[in-house]
Amino acid sequence: MEETPAIRIRDLVKRYAPAGQGEGKLALSGVSFDVPQGQIFGLLGPNGAGKSTLINTLAGLVMKSSGTVEIWGHNIDHAQRNAKACIGIVPQEIVFDPFFTPIEVLEIQAGLYGVPKAMRRSMELLRAVHLADKANAYARSLSGGMKRRLLIAKAMVHSPPILVLDEPTAGVDVELRRQLWELVGELNSQGVTVVLTTHYLEEAEQLCDRIAIINHGKLITDKPTRELVEMAREKIVVLTLDRAVEAAPAHEKFMKSAVTGERTVEIGYDKDRMNAGEVLALVQGQGYGIVDVSTREADLEDVFVTLTSRAA
Repeated sequence: MEETPAIRIRDLVKRYAPAGQGEGKLALSGVSFDVPQGQIFGLLGPNGAGKSTLINTLAGLVMKSSGTVEIWGHNIDHAQRNAKACIGIVPQEIVFDPFFTPIEVLEIQAGLYGVPKAMRRSMELLRAVHLADKANAYARSLSGGMKRRLLIAKAMVHSPPILVLDEPTAGVDVELRRQLWELVGELNSQGVTVVLTTHYLEEAEQLCDRIAIINHGKLITDKPTRELVEMAREKIVVLTLDRAVEAAPAHEKFMKSAVTGERTVEIGYDKDRMNAGEVLALVQGQGYGIVDVSTREADLEDVFVTLTSRAA
């Protein structure tokens, strides 16, 4: 028997239509995908692509125009209470009363979800996010990283099987980002399905089992991360030339060619059709001397740029 997806989205449409102002903005246009249970699932897209609208729909903060959404098998239209009980949302903004202590923040949130006092696990959650020693400190005295971790604990007070993180590492330093992802990895290893949006593509490539990319409100791909990266047949060669260059060397065999510095150019080519030696020969054939050469494989960022530019 096929396992029910953690989240099932079918033909999701959201149109913001202010009265008397025409059709309004189409934020989501027929989006359909599944989030498998137990995975870390990446939701990527440029600013304004529709990611936040989709997450706010899952959270019950935005009313969809049409389509169906099921959270842990519960339809958000017909079983809203059960659907909400199965998901925890960690917003991008830090949202809690700075005059409450972390233990109070979690106790109040548990009360809002109707968790009986005997079943609350506030201290257990604080230990899980490494904040047990701050249980009775004012939330306003916590560092930025501690506040982020408290938000994750707050989203988990009702023990949801799904955790959604909206840009959790936006604007944080490298060390804090590493700590947050270690925490997310621990939760996932305990069986929590994680959905995250991020602008850091290297994070998505490293962490996510599967990635969906949306652009202009439309789903443009939904594949296992390895499969997405393997779509990059492109190889990149970076050349330092013997003189300043204004226009990048061009050839029909190049997938791309761009000036990246006064004397440096970056050329992309299909590694199934040619090799780096042929690229160098073509550049030298246009009268350039080559001082230095380096190469790299295309990565998720290259795939992302290619797919979103095609869909633009």
